[in-house]
Amino acid sequence: MNRTYEGGGAGRRGVGTAAAGGANLPALRSHNTALVLDLLRTAGEPGISRLELAERTGLTPQAVSKITARLRADGLVTEAGRRASTGGKPRTVLRLVPGAGHAVGLHLDRDELRAVLCDLTGAVVGARRAPLDLGAGARAVVEGAAQEVEALLSEGVAERSGPVPAGTPEDVAAARPTVPVLGVGVALPGPLDHARGVLHRVTGFPEWDGFPLRDALARRLGVPVVVDKDTNAAALGLALGGAAGGADASFVYLHLGTGLGAGLVVGGAVHRGARTGAGEFGHQVVQLDGPPCGCGDRGCIEALCLAAVARGDMAEAARVLGTGAANLAGLLDIDLVLLGGRTVAEHPDAFERGVGAVLGARARREGSATAVPVRIAPGEARGVAEGAAQLLLAPLFGRAEG
Repeated sequence: MNRTYEGGGAGRRGVGTAAAGGANLPALRSHNTALVLDLLRTAGEPGISRLELAERTGLTPQAVSKITARLRADGLVTEAGRRASTGGKPRTVLRLVPGAGHAVGLHLDRDELRAVLCDLTGAVVGARRAPLDLGAGARAVVEGAAQEVEALLSEGVAERSGPVPAGTPEDVAAARPTVPVLGVGVALPGPLDHARGVLHRVTGFPEWDGFPLRDALARRLGVPVVVDKDTNAAALGLALGGAAGGADASFVYLHLGTGLGAGLVVGGAVHRGARTGAGEFGHQVVQLDGPPCGCGDRGCIEALCLAAVARGDMAEAARVLGTGAANLAGLLDIDLVLLGGRTVAEHPDAFERGVGAVLGARARREGSATAVPVRIAPGEARGVAEGAAQLLLAPLFGRAEG
């Protein structure tokens, strides 16, 4: 694509010029275009004809022709051959061009950074990991994150271009193709204001309170940035990947790693709440006058769960986590509980069994015939960083969450 995305801040153009071509896709702002793109995405390599697009969207053939013409002009769609029709000449089949656009997903955990480069289908085409100290200060974290994004995109460029001819730096830059980037989705522990991209008092790191992470990173990289909680990003990726069933599924994703949080999906959409603060699962008090928590309260489920993990008592950690999960199940009447995070990944059987036992006991007390099922969430393919990339990709296909 040869257009430039003007949003997301100016500032240093480390990504916007050398490493990544901007991607202004005006046609994507159309709801009808998003419907067409989503069908093209789900059709995959075999593709889909214009007539089928019209039938499935309810749009007129003329409208579909105009939309697909714009998408082809933007390099998003190409012909995938011809298919025999029931009458008349064979139908031309169209398919999405996955490499026509990319999104970066960035997971900033308390002690580790993970960055992924995803194409338009959400497939990971590049990844990086690096140690991270979230308490090192905003300036250091933003700069370190930006450098990892730039390195990730440079690797992607190298894979696409091969050897670059010698010459001046300007000649080298002109000869190297760019990776079209829609922006960067950032996921990190909350609480935070998703709408404004501003952090609140991240548990254990109160110095982040009020920091405008979205705008700071957008200025540094020169591309649009979206910021959300790690649990919301993971839940979005799980919802779009069909891990919880149909498009209207309601489930909770519980993430246990260096902290404890939840992503809530209701009717297929991520539920953030009126102030985008929903899902602060770890700071529900379950033991009055219990041990102090990093949030300043006492007896929080996060403090109790992490203390059990530190002792190596995974059965107790699972029981505590199950207590919180049972509270959510009773409050929201959800379809499914999904468990994830580094700690769960290291002891999947213990947590699936322990949390399931608590939910099963609750169902029996209530006289319910079935308990809310508990499963381990899919691993790296639907991780937090991948979900963060979907913060940019999902709206393009009309899959914007609530």
